[in-house]
Formats: sequence, C-alpha cells, structure tokens
Amino acid sequence: QVQLVESGGGSVQAGGSLRLSCAAFGLPYSINCMGWFRQAPGKEREGVAGIYTTGGRVTYYPDSVKGRFTGSQDNAKSTVYLQMNDLKPEDTAMYYCAASFGRCASLTMGMEAADFYYWGQGTQVTVSS
Repeated sequence: QVQLVESGGGSVQAGGSLRLSCAAFGLPYSINCMGWFRQAPGKEREGVAGIYTTGGRVTYYPDSVKGRFTGSQDNAKSTVYLQMNDLKPEDTAMYYCAASFGRCASLTMGMEAADFYYWGQGTQVTVSS
C-alpha cells in the first residue's frame, strides 16, 4: 500500500524557515517525479517544487518561491524534503507531497496536480507577519 506521510509543518514568523519532510512507503519503482504542492483557503493548488526521482534533479520552482524554497531527496530514506527559507505570510497553506509516473512539470503550465497520482494528507504551514 502506497503512503506519503508529510511532517515538519508549523507556525513561524515571517523571515523564518521550516523544513518539510515526506516519507514514502510502497511507491512503485516507475514513479518518475516527486512534487510538493500547496493550497491556501480559496485558492487553487500550486506546485512549488518538482524533483525527478532519478538523480534528484529539481526541475521546477514557480517564481513565487524561487530562491527561497529548495527541494531535495534522500533515496536511502525514501524521503523528499522541502527547505523553505525567508517565509512570508503568503506562504501560509497546507503543503502536500505527491508522486507522479510522468513529468514533473510542463514548459507552459508548470506543475499540474492532475499529473500526480499519489498524494499525502498534507502538513499545515502558517506564517505570521
């Protein structure tokens, strides 16, 4: 049974940092991309980091997090991470880990939730000003 379990969320003041973890259990070897998404109340789900499982190359950051967020993976631990620095109140959201059999992102549309098959339950990040 596939499970993605996120942890590391919490409350932090603006300018602070958090590191999210996603432990993966039972993922098929054919999974090609691990992604981090976030969703704030009333907003669409937004991809914030896409990591190719072969080689760990991070292929996508939206402009909203570029330079502040870093995705990475530890294959030995079957875990992916999202290091978030210089957090802003607009980063407040539920953060989800997801796994895709296909691409991480497209050139025109960026990361699309529909490309990801497995999802975790999410971890809440709250940034206060």
